[in-house]
Amino acid sequence: MKYKDVVEAIFVNRPNRFIANVILDGKLEKVHVKNTGRCKEILTEGTKVYLEKSDNPNRKTKYSLIAAYKGNLLINIDSHIPNEVVYSSIKENKIKELMDIDLLKKEVTYRGSRFDIYYEKGKEKGFIEVKGVTLEIDGLSLFPDAPTERGTKHIMEIVESIKEGYNSYIFFLVQIPGIKYFKANEEMDKAFSDALLYAKEKGVNILAYNSLVTEDEILLGEQIKLLI
Repeated sequence: MKYKDVVEAIFVNRPNRFIANVILDGKLEKVHVKNTGRCKEILTEGTKVYLEKSDNPNRKTKYSLIAAYKGNLLINIDSHIPNEVVYSSIKENKIKELMDIDLLKKEVTYRGSRFDIYYEKGKEKGFIEVKGVTLEIDGLSLFPDAPTERGTKHIMEIVESIKEGYNSYIFFLVQIPGIKYFKANEEMDKAFSDALLYAKEKGVNILAYNSLVTEDEILLGEQIKLLI
């Protein structure tokens, strides 16, 4: 997915989940952060970041923070973009497990959850719940970076869909290039980790792919190994 009008800045601090202060063109600028997760390992003072300029003249912040460097790694931290990357990649037949889909819909409700994608292929149908991953430690990608009761609830309802005959997926899009492994972050959220293992045992399809990331684009990369 391509961003428009991207500029470089230097991260200063993050007063709250939604706002960051950066230095842009030598001046302090308040920007929107497109990720409510912690991102503490990424957003540190002095880090080079990339911003997308908003085309809405009435918005309080002119820019959104979409990517940042962690060492030599450029990480896309936009939590709004993984659904679109996975959706478009399915449409373009870039995911081998989900080729030649007949019907594809975004944001479909099932029981008490709204799943990111619904698909049909012949007689097969299912839901796809997409999780964007931005946490990396020693070359290993991990999710979540903060406890997520909502994420655990989604997993359990994906399991219920399997019981009712759907062929459903949990898709982890690692928004980092070059990553080879994915693991549930048990230390951060054991309930989520246990639920993911339970889902695998019950037949939920679990996929993880890394990404190709530049300052103004994120594309689907290659499938990576699950350590579950």
